[in-house]
This record gives sequence, C-alpha cells and structure tokens, in this order.
Amino acid sequence: MRNSRLRGPQKPAYTPAAKPGLAHPCLKVENAFFLCARGSYSGLDEPLSPALFPLAYCFHTLLWCSTCARCPGKMASEEQCSVPPRWRSISLTHVEYPAGDLTGQVLAYTSLIPIAILVGFVTLIVFKRELHTISFFGGLLLNEGLNWLLKHILREPRPCEGAHATLTTEYGMPSSHSQLIWFFVVYFFLFLYLRMHQTNNARCVELLWRHVLSIILLGVALSVSYSRVYLMYHSWSQVIYGGVAGSIIGVIWFFITQEVLTPLFPKMAAWPIAEFFLVRDTSLIPNILWFEYTVTRSEARNRQRKLGTKLQ
Repeated sequence: MRNSRLRGPQKPAYTPAAKPGLAHPCLKVENAFFLCARGSYSGLDEPLSPALFPLAYCFHTLLWCSTCARCPGKMASEEQCSVPPRWRSISLTHVEYPAGDLTGQVLAYTSLIPIAILVGFVTLIVFKRELHTISFFGGLLLNEGLNWLLKHILREPRPCEGAHATLTTEYGMPSSHSQLIWFFVVYFFLFLYLRMHQTNNARCVELLWRHVLSIILLGVALSVSYSRVYLMYHSWSQVIYGGVAGSIIGVIWFFITQEVLTPLFPKMAAWPIAEFFLVRDTSLIPNILWFEYTVTRSEARNRQRKLGTKLQ
C-alpha cells in the first residue's frame, strides 16, 4: 500500500494491439514479456527502467520475425508452427555428388540426360504429333514400368545405403537410368539404320552423319551408366543388368512398332480424334528430315514469289 501511494496513479499495462483479422502466436508471447517486464525486478515491485525499452522492442520484433519465418507465406496457428510438417524433395532431378569434385559434378549433370530425353519427347509429341514418335515414347514408358516391376521383384538394395538423402526407391536392381538410356540408344540405332533410308545421291555424307550420331549416342549411354556407379547410386552389376534389359526391350519394341503398329498407323491417323488433334502418319516417308526440309523450302519460295508479284 505504501509503495502504491508513493508511485501515484498506475498506468495501464502495455498490451500490443492485435492486428485486425490476424491471430498470431507471437501476441501471446510478447504480452507475457511486457507484463513481466513491468513487474518485479530483483524482487522489487519497480517499473521497468527506460534504458531497457530498446531491448524490449528488439525482443518483440525478433519474436514476431522468428515465428513468421517458420511458417512463411501465412499467419499460422501455434500448433502448426510448433510441429512442422515432414518435407520431401522431388527426387527425380535430385542428384548428389561429392563436394568439390568437378568430375562428380559433371557426371551428376550427365545423369540427368534421361530426364532431358523424356522432356524432349513430350515436346516433339506436342509440336510434331507423329504416330511413330508417340509409339517411341510409349515404349520408353513401358520400359520404365518394367524397371519398377523388376526392382520390386528382385528387391536388391543399393550399394551404399544412407549415402544419399533422397531416393526414388531403396532398390537398385536394375538401374533405371541405365535401362532407359540403353533402350533409347538401341532403338535409335535401329531407327537410323533400318527406318531412315537415303533419298538423295549424297550417300557418303548421309552415312557419315549416321555413324557420327551413333558414336555420340554410344558415348552418352556409357557416360550415364558410369555416372550411376561413380556417384554411388548403383553397383556395376545393377548398371550392366539395366543396360542389358533396356537393350532387349528396345529391340523388341522396335520390331513391334515396325511389324505390328506401323501397318495400323494409316487407320489410326484417319480416326476422328486423330484428325481433331492433327495427329499424322509419316511411316511411308523414308527420310522425314529431308522431306520436311525440301517441302518447307519449296513452300517458302512459292510464297516469296507470290509476295514479290503482289508488291510489284
């Protein structure tokens, strides 16, 4: 009673005003802090010293910012911030390599080539809408499905368990990267030498670029396969069996496409849904690259002549 008479009338305790429409967990904490700051200090019922006001303000700001940082983008409840969810990354493009290892970094980017192939096929299908390309892409998807089935039947673990934080599956037999890249390369070999026939007199030049492209594809397949062993995602046996499986499936799917599906392509291209989506069949054109080049060049020249005649 004596202390209250000496101090005079009491000012109301500081309580930060809540922002309209927001219920933030920091309000509870900062209210408690300022009530304690105004209360006893070293056992005496004395008000907080003015020298400590900046400290109180900083403490309030830090509380607000630290709590908001745990739940970015929204004002979450206290329960949501105190128990954060379990986060996962998209492991499809998540490749780890030893820190400071330039070779490992290059091979990590190399191991992403199968993903680039899938993206390239989707782009070709959207812009070209050719039935053989769609069949090729269907074979890639079938190959991936068989790889998933083989992994869950064999259930062979990866060589270094716990070496990588994020993996699509814990099983490593056979390697999906190796199986996909060898399916693509073997199918492309057969497509180059059996499907694409030369239509002009430049036979030597055409055969040369085929051989050069084949050597490049072979080097890419070997690099992707080696990257999986170097980065400790697979053992040599898992990579080799994946390559063998992909090669066999590629050969089988190519002959299925050539002997079974190709005769049906003209009928498929005549379906109303195929005409609606502008799906076409170029299986009767031996060299589609040369055909598109000559047709496009001829049409461009004709339009240029017509435009020049109109301008004159």
